[in-house]
Amino acid sequence: MKFIWVFNGAKLKQYFVILMAAIFAIGIAYAEQQNIAVFTQTSKAPAAIYKVETDQKKLALTFDISWGEHRAAPILDILEQKGVKKATFFLSAEWSKEHPDIVKRILKQGYEIGSHGYKHINYSRLTDDEIRQQIRKADTVLQEVTGKKPNLIRTPNGDIDKRVLQIADELNYTVIQWDTDSKDWLNPGVEQIVHNVVSHAHPGDIILLHASDSSKQTHLALPTIIDQLKGKGYEFTSVSELIADAKVKAKEID
Repeated sequence: MKFIWVFNGAKLKQYFVILMAAIFAIGIAYAEQQNIAVFTQTSKAPAAIYKVETDQKKLALTFDISWGEHRAAPILDILEQKGVKKATFFLSAEWSKEHPDIVKRILKQGYEIGSHGYKHINYSRLTDDEIRQQIRKADTVLQEVTGKKPNLIRTPNGDIDKRVLQIADELNYTVIQWDTDSKDWLNPGVEQIVHNVVSHAHPGDIILLHASDSSKQTHLALPTIIDQLKGKGYEFTSVSELIADAKVKAKEID
């Protein structure tokens, strides 16, 4: 009986070693799986931000400028008169080079400046090298005019594809789109522009407006837009602060 006990003890020891090895292997497999999950999560393709998720009644008014010199000043006057201290202007670098005084006024009033590229052309029609050239050239000009490197970009016409997003990301830019389109560029009438904005505005919204001369009714609609949004309890902020304060909602491009 003693011999049988020794034999069974050896077997038990063997089983114990096998069990521990199995547990160790399972632990390694789990760790590997976690590493894969983390890698997948952090290696998602770049996406364009069009709004943020927040319970706070904050939104960002954004203005694209690529042409003209007559609409920007009235819009800046209205923002100042209405006490809107934060907004984001996406400036064409080609335009900025020709109108440094307007750019300086935007900065003096404390508004954020993002890139709107160099020339106002659709990026999805360009080669990769041409996209890089447009973004880099704009980057150089805007740094010279503003004294600061922008880190947000809204491409001309909001035209993007996966290549544009990837290249912008490589150049340390975040692509900004919008969730509410004022459609002011269509000049549909002051009341329609107000309706397009106020009826769709929501917490975390990024609102598209224009300060180019082609948008002839924006400055007429803006006072009512601001008053009605304030009346609904909204606070105006910049795109960067909106992103920093809330969870980003982004769209991946197919």
